[in-house]
Amino acid sequence: MDTAPPPAPTRRFRAWQGVTVGTLFTGYLGYYVCRSNLSVVTPLLLDEYADAGLTKGMVGDVASVGIVAYAAGKLVNGVAADLVGGRRLFLVGLFASVAATLLFTLAPDWAPALAGVAARLGLGAAVVLPLVLVWAGNRFVQSMGWGGLVQLAARWTEPHRLPAVMGFLSMSYLVGDAVARLALGQLVRLGYGWREVFAAAAAVLATIGLVAAVLLKSRPAAVGLPEPPPPPENVHGAAAAGPLSARQLVGPLLASRAFWFVCALNMGLTLIRETFNFWTPTYLRDATGLDAGRAGITSLVFPLTGALSAVTAGWAVGRVGGRYGAVLVPSLVGLVAALGVLAFAPVRDLPDAARTPVVVGLVCAAAFCLIGPYTFSAGVLAVKLGGPRGGATAAGLIDTAGYVAAALAGSGVGRVADAHGWPAAFGALAGVAGLTVAVALAYTLLHERRA
Repeated sequence: MDTAPPPAPTRRFRAWQGVTVGTLFTGYLGYYVCRSNLSVVTPLLLDEYADAGLTKGMVGDVASVGIVAYAAGKLVNGVAADLVGGRRLFLVGLFASVAATLLFTLAPDWAPALAGVAARLGLGAAVVLPLVLVWAGNRFVQSMGWGGLVQLAARWTEPHRLPAVMGFLSMSYLVGDAVARLALGQLVRLGYGWREVFAAAAAVLATIGLVAAVLLKSRPAAVGLPEPPPPPENVHGAAAAGPLSARQLVGPLLASRAFWFVCALNMGLTLIRETFNFWTPTYLRDATGLDAGRAGITSLVFPLTGALSAVTAGWAVGRVGGRYGAVLVPSLVGLVAALGVLAFAPVRDLPDAARTPVVVGLVCAAAFCLIGPYTFSAGVLAVKLGGPRGGATAAGLIDTAGYVAAALAGSGVGRVADAHGWPAAFGALAGVAGLTVAVALAYTLLHERRA
């Protein structure tokens, strides 16, 4: 029996779709204001609690435990978004992050009461324990944001528009990271303390959340509009077939070979992305001689170039008829090349006037080749696999795989750089990128072959 094509979107649908996508973009940008804040205020924390024994390594431990909590949250909150609804989870995570950010400003005051526990755990400074606990809680609730965003985007977007929409939404965390570092860093430069910076971050996110609570609608039907059809490749079938249990959401994904390919792809890409996110300022300082402040500001080129990459990759997929492999494979080959140059080019031998532009240019090249493919894996490819009913579950599981691998980005890459220098670290990343090319090529040949 022939199926009638879905009705063409009305002007009213397009208006609501634009409001939803814009609100999700701004909301997830706000999430990053309450995530990048720890990086911005770390020097202030180190200054204030130096006498208590706080070190850079201990602050790094706070961040690392946060990544583990984030990965755990991704595992459960992607499924939760599909079970309870993306709008509800997106807003719960947002306001919970506001509360956790404010609670972080009070956490050091608990250190005396927790000193005994901290000593038994072998912590060198009692203040680390409350910071770890609150920051881990913040990262866990923040893991609700992307799953909620993906579920809402899947409900509001037609399959042929998914690459462009998810590419645009993926810019939110890149732009959010850059904006947070600039705005909160300016507060530090104006003389505000770390507690005031955290309070400002919480106020920004709370304001965004109040607006989002009014504008976000769970699905087109909530405002009397027809639902877009699901992507034909999704493992859960038609969107109208009713709600699914957690087992029904996860089972078909685990049985899908394409799902495992995307998980493997995301593991390599997330490891490389998190390495650049964390270590770019330090690498720029070491490679170019920039002071710490200028290196931190210059590191903004990575997320900003990544934002351009996300948009370009979404546009390119549309130009090649939705064949993601046609964009993935050449982009990742370019990433291998950029990392190889970072590993083997004698940049330290360049004249001072040329060294910084060359190094920054190579970081930008790596970002441009990396971030577009990265946005596909837990974005549009997750929605293609999970559809409107299971897209958030797919994104959560795919992201969990990525962040498990990313645990190596901090201590693993740092130890390689300490022992053998940055060329060895980038050489190892080039090897990871080469393996990721192989995964992308296999995915393309097995799942995007045209008759």
